[in-house]
Amino acid sequence: MKPRNLLIAAVILLALSGAVWWSKKHPEAAQSASTSTAPPSTKVIDVPDSQLQSITLKRKDGSLVTVERKNNKWAITQPQAFATDQDAVASLASALSPVTADDLVEDKTTDFSKYGLATPVLNVIVQTKKGKTDQFEFGDDVPTGSLVYARLANSPKVYALSSSVKTSLDKTANDLRDKRLLTFDTNNLTRIDLASGKSEVEFGKSNGNDWQIIKPQQYRADNFQVEELLRKLADAKIDLSASADTAAKLNASYSAATPIATAKLADASGTQTLDVRKSKDEYYGRSSATPGTYKISNELGKELEKKPEDFRNKKVFDFGFSDPTKIELTGSIGEKTLTRSGTDWKLSGQTMDPGTVQALVDKLRDLAASNFVTSGFSSPQFGVAIISNDGKRLERVEFAKAGDTYIARRGTEAALYQLDSKVVNDVLDAGKAIRPAASASKK
Repeated sequence: MKPRNLLIAAVILLALSGAVWWSKKHPEAAQSASTSTAPPSTKVIDVPDSQLQSITLKRKDGSLVTVERKNNKWAITQPQAFATDQDAVASLASALSPVTADDLVEDKTTDFSKYGLATPVLNVIVQTKKGKTDQFEFGDDVPTGSLVYARLANSPKVYALSSSVKTSLDKTANDLRDKRLLTFDTNNLTRIDLASGKSEVEFGKSNGNDWQIIKPQQYRADNFQVEELLRKLADAKIDLSASADTAAKLNASYSAATPIATAKLADASGTQTLDVRKSKDEYYGRSSATPGTYKISNELGKELEKKPEDFRNKKVFDFGFSDPTKIELTGSIGEKTLTRSGTDWKLSGQTMDPGTVQALVDKLRDLAASNFVTSGFSSPQFGVAIISNDGKRLERVEFAKAGDTYIARRGTEAALYQLDSKVVNDVLDAGKAIRPAASASKK
């Protein structure tokens, strides 16, 4: 006989031997597989999410995790309280409605050990809001097919379920934990405090829902910069795969590192804190939202090292891309009151050249401080008042010469904006260059 034929025969013999061995070890299972009267997709348990109060998962290695509903949210309560990933637990809960069997392996058995159910791989204990408790157990994998043995507690029936059912329920505490370093609600955040050894800046929401600097003084905040800070804080994740040795090393590194910043964030549920330290180029953090010490990304670490002025709004005007409806110029720029009527700009009832007015609007829109100062504003050289946002926003700014620069002051605000002479001179030139429209000048 050729070697190839011998190899094929050996493989067939091995497969037949395996089948004989399994049928001898599980005679009832083999028989029931061919004689079972259970219909396809037999419902083993069905507890809708709306009825669930708690789920406990006990594994063969002794580990367990319990999630309970508290105030309409899922919370991990065992092995200890952890911030909880609501989506992960919702997925777990959905796997219970329903749990269906592919087959009834044995209707009445007295020996669960041959199915691995004497010491189950996984126990699932489900309690409803009405106090009813259901428990079912997973045993060994069925030798053929992607199935696993399972039973309801105190029932003699043994089922074969899809292995995917067990996979969807076999979760550890780490699987269900919130992986965010901070779990604040971005949409309901009301306060942010960022403190270092050298400075402190506190942000709060204005009536217009924009961020404002409250400390060290009341200043306009650069919303983009504040939102970037929040994004990086919200995106910070924890690594739950670290070994005990790694966790110990992180604790030691944190203890030896230099404190650089503490971030406090307040929403409707309370205040969360993140303490960050730095050693050489590495950042380490501890959060009040989750136990342990974790590496912090350099991106977030550098963000937390920013100074208060880095978050200040350098723009002189807030109207942005909301087109003004009225511009009032006084002083050396010329005494002019421009009003917009539809698409036309008018001065004393006369239509003005739109290009020259737009050039002024663009220069005013782009005005930004090169520095912030606390003194040096003297007698104003000229002033600009702008009405925008459908008449809801009025901004008055005065400009004073200060050596080779200008200093701007917005209304009664304490902040002073130092501006390069060139950008202010461009505004002055644009204001003086406004002229009547060609059609209006011919009349």
